[in-house]
Amino acid sequence: MSNSVLSSVDQRTKLVGENRLELLMFQLGTRHTFAMNVFKIKEVINIPKLNIMPGSHSNLKGVMNYRGKSIPIIDLRQAIKMRSAVAEDFAKNIIITEYNRSVQGFIIGEVKTIVNMSWSDIQPPPKGIGKTNYLTAITQVNSEGKSELVEIIDVEKVLAEIIDYDITISQEVLDDDIVSHFKDKKILIVDDSATARKQIRDTLEQLGVTIIERKNGAEALLLLQKWAGEGKRPSDVILLMFTDAEMPEMDGYRLTAEVRNDPRMEDLFIALNTSLSGSFNDAMVEKVGCNRFISKFQPDMLVDVAQQRLREYLAEK
Repeated sequence: MSNSVLSSVDQRTKLVGENRLELLMFQLGTRHTFAMNVFKIKEVINIPKLNIMPGSHSNLKGVMNYRGKSIPIIDLRQAIKMRSAVAEDFAKNIIITEYNRSVQGFIIGEVKTIVNMSWSDIQPPPKGIGKTNYLTAITQVNSEGKSELVEIIDVEKVLAEIIDYDITISQEVLDDDIVSHFKDKKILIVDDSATARKQIRDTLEQLGVTIIERKNGAEALLLLQKWAGEGKRPSDVILLMFTDAEMPEMDGYRLTAEVRNDPRMEDLFIALNTSLSGSFNDAMVEKVGCNRFISKFQPDMLVDVAQQRLREYLAEK
């Protein structure tokens, strides 16, 4: 299966905001089926000749020229530390993806199919598998008359182990007049990737704020509704909410829409912080009512958004 599998990718943007996604299902040389969100995938190609880079990370198998640019190619099976035996020639394709404003390729085995699903059918991985796993979610897919377990890979974790993400905040970004006012303020971050939550938490805690975390939109909405049910306006409890777009059970777009449709919390400041890229995001922000959109991972932008909201908060008081 070549890039023809993604020939209608532009039309798939319509799924965003409808709490739906499409998964590209593939294998890594075993009977297990893995998946990535189609919207993160630019193309699927046969493995070309790779240029080896001496001294590079062990998970990098080389670089290739892609549309005039050199991009890194990652052995996905090795990166997620699969230990089961596989055929030596399992590697058959490369998935070209765009995450966090960077393009990279992942070596995979057979590509199976694309399935259209609701985020409500996507579940977090079982708690018993520990914190060292490389999954953000699992789901059951009916294929060829039988149900099979599909494991959705935490690509952000894979990339974070190769790329050293710097959480340093530029001094010129910090507004000295308001930084001291962050003390005792709380910020809610919503993301299914533990790696992404840590990046955001480590950045914002430098401001002195308290971080509250939830793993998906459904968990976050329950928390906000709990506060509202207790007679507290969420905008009085937290300064703002950073939410990812793609999450199990409920995505960030649906979460934002639910918040805006509830008079008890409709004034909550919401920033969409996502690894998705593309001009559609501006339209989606306007459609569902986010206050800001930023692409991962940009510490200075996270701080800029937090400071913007704090200025507004102080002006309201």
